[in-house]
Amino acid sequence: MASIRLLNPNADIARKQAALGINISAAKSMQEVMKSNLGPLGTLKMLVSGAGEIKLTKDGLVLLKEMQIQHPTAQLIARSATAQDDITGDGTTTNVLLIGEMLRQAERFLQEGLHPRVITDGFELGRKFTLEFLESFKTVRPIDKDLLMAVAQTSLRTKLTQELADKMADIVVEGVSLVHRADTPLDLFMVEMMQMQHRDAMDTVLIRGLVLDHASRHPDMPKRVENAYILTLNVGLEYEKSEVNSGFFYSNADQREKLVQSERFFIDERVRKIVELKNSVCAGTDKGFVIVNQKGIDPPALDMLAKEGIMALRRAKRRNMERLPLACGGECINSVEELSPAVLGSAGAVYEQALGEDKYTFIEGLKNPLSCTVLVKGPNKHTIEQINDAVRDGLRAVKNTLEDRSVVLGAGSFEIAAHSYLLEKIKTVSGRARLGLQAYADALLAIPKTLAENAGLDPQDAIVKLQDLHREGRPFGLDLATGEGIDCAAAGIWDNTRVKRQIVQASSLTAMQLLLVDELMRAGRGAGRDVDKY
Repeated sequence: MASIRLLNPNADIARKQAALGINISAAKSMQEVMKSNLGPLGTLKMLVSGAGEIKLTKDGLVLLKEMQIQHPTAQLIARSATAQDDITGDGTTTNVLLIGEMLRQAERFLQEGLHPRVITDGFELGRKFTLEFLESFKTVRPIDKDLLMAVAQTSLRTKLTQELADKMADIVVEGVSLVHRADTPLDLFMVEMMQMQHRDAMDTVLIRGLVLDHASRHPDMPKRVENAYILTLNVGLEYEKSEVNSGFFYSNADQREKLVQSERFFIDERVRKIVELKNSVCAGTDKGFVIVNQKGIDPPALDMLAKEGIMALRRAKRRNMERLPLACGGECINSVEELSPAVLGSAGAVYEQALGEDKYTFIEGLKNPLSCTVLVKGPNKHTIEQINDAVRDGLRAVKNTLEDRSVVLGAGSFEIAAHSYLLEKIKTVSGRARLGLQAYADALLAIPKTLAENAGLDPQDAIVKLQDLHREGRPFGLDLATGEGIDCAAAGIWDNTRVKRQIVQASSLTAMQLLLVDELMRAGRGAGRDVDKY
């Protein structure tokens, strides 16, 4: 007689509770790992790779990308947070903290028997109300250098020391101002990041021009050229093998010599045309001539150019070929038939600088550069990478401000104000969704609490002080030095509007999805689940 296996309701409930418990536990663990990094007074993490490479950082994006995360729920949270950085350039750590705190707050109600769907309905209302409040809370004001400096400093001080962050903020704002043009999309790739392991981090500078990571390849070429014409080429000045199978045959030495001469004549003719252009524009003046070629230049051609006093760089990177015309003027040509004075750019000085075995070429003194270079210096590799990551975030923060035309008060001001707003909204909501909305509102307080905790302050005391100030009509942030409220507008503590908007969107949706997971199963080929037949 065939046996019939009945479904055990208690086992099914236990399995669903276990899945929820796993997700909540993973989110809380990620929160505990990341919370100490938040804010200007957050601590650093040391990442050690399998090869022994060491990196010190408090950048949430770097941590999430380079930590070895095995837990599937933790991986999902990490991917959601890194997507936050890909979209807006900041807010990675805040995203992780809010997801963890939302699930921590939801856990209280789940233990009392509330269904996850009821909590997610409240979270959805919280997301909707918070986004509405953000539109009224943001500050729309004219964009000037002081505002951009404040935004850049707010972003960079969370990743670097204050002195270094303020210097980098000045570099970031000036770099974006150089490449920004009204009514034109801002392309941050026109701000090149060049690394040089040399001297100290405070020696990082903005070059109002280009820095190329190679130099000329002929010892007789000039090492410095003043008042230079810049010719940007994508023309081969070397003998190139044919792309198809071919052969040349000769029966004696004379025929071989003629073959070699005919091959050289083709390249030499190109070089002679370039020399003729140089002589026509530089004769009788103090002007110099510099060639930057994307393709190769063979030794005989280099020798011909060196005899004419021309500095020539070969095999330049493609991105530099795109940036050269923007920085120096002129245009990149693909044939010597296009040579004319109109295609030439100009630079005040072009010079080489050697650092050990590495050589760099600086192109400076440009009249109206639409491209520039941040030359990141530091005594060791991990310091340079730390500055490099921070400057990239600072550039995105300034770009966001220019595009949003608005900013949001920082230092926990928005979260305190949004919490009070949601408490008022709860009074208008009926049904059990109020509980989810209450949990959502309480979760927002995780940000100012963590800022206070990382500054060595009492979190509850700091929250009470900020809430009292808000009730008085003063949406102040948290002064990390004193634990009192601070007028963020007067102090210049500003966050990006789009960063806050994306944080609310991404953290809410991720938390809701994790709450609605009722079972974890292996997926993929050969990992099917055995289903009992009953």
